[in-house]
Amino acid sequence: MSQYDDFAALHVPGDPLVIFNVWDAGSARAVAAAGAKAIASGSYGVAEANGYRDGEDFPFELALENCRRMVSVTDLPVSIDMEAGYGDNAEEVARSAAAVAAAGAIGVNLEDRAPGASELLPLGEATARVAAAASAGLWVNARTDVYRGKQPGELAPALVDETIARAEAFASAGAGSLFVPFLGDHPTIAAICARSPLPVNILWAPGRGTHAELAALGVARISYGHGPWAAAMEWLGERAKLAFAGEVGG
Repeated sequence: MSQYDDFAALHVPGDPLVIFNVWDAGSARAVAAAGAKAIASGSYGVAEANGYRDGEDFPFELALENCRRMVSVTDLPVSIDMEAGYGDNAEEVARSAAAVAAAGAIGVNLEDRAPGASELLPLGEATARVAAAASAGLWVNARTDVYRGKQPGELAPALVDETIARAEAFASAGAGSLFVPFLGDHPTIAAICARSPLPVNILWAPGRGTHAELAALGVARISYGHGPWAAAMEWLGERAKLAFAGEVGG
């Protein structure tokens, strides 16, 4: 099988692929050595590690070079966070996706919200962008921000319907999976998994359940987002404070 097929086969509802997101070649090598089945970057950590802000502030050429370096240190499938697609329209997204594929990645995350915007892209536009990325032969983890900023009391059934409408459109456009971040409510996750035509990716965070609990809901992929990068930076800062205070190696 091809790497694409290998990656696709890892998305099993009830037996989720665990993605411990990386930000560069060094972190990719460490996560691979820890037993990862696939490598995926998170845009926030990648941008911040290079002195930029999330939201396509990180120049695309640097993103490509970062992708090439990650691919060079592992034989595992590599997917990168392409944010909103690095393009003002579907044609530009297709060109960017083709460059990502040429850099050696087999998959991308693609958002349905423009950088810095709070509202979702119209469904037709978002779907065209998914189709553009898929046309490069990439596994598209199509992200929808339907639940971004929503509080527990706002989790109405209509939001599940909206999520499924997007999932169906993205599936028809060639997406491989559906990424629904910012959601920890288990009945809602279960409802989405039961109705989605695509395997569902959930963003893990404290309080959102164990891997086994999420698997039982039908989740097919669990991502850690910017959490690994943030934890590494917190450790670095705390150890540096101890070193400067003479408490480490003093």
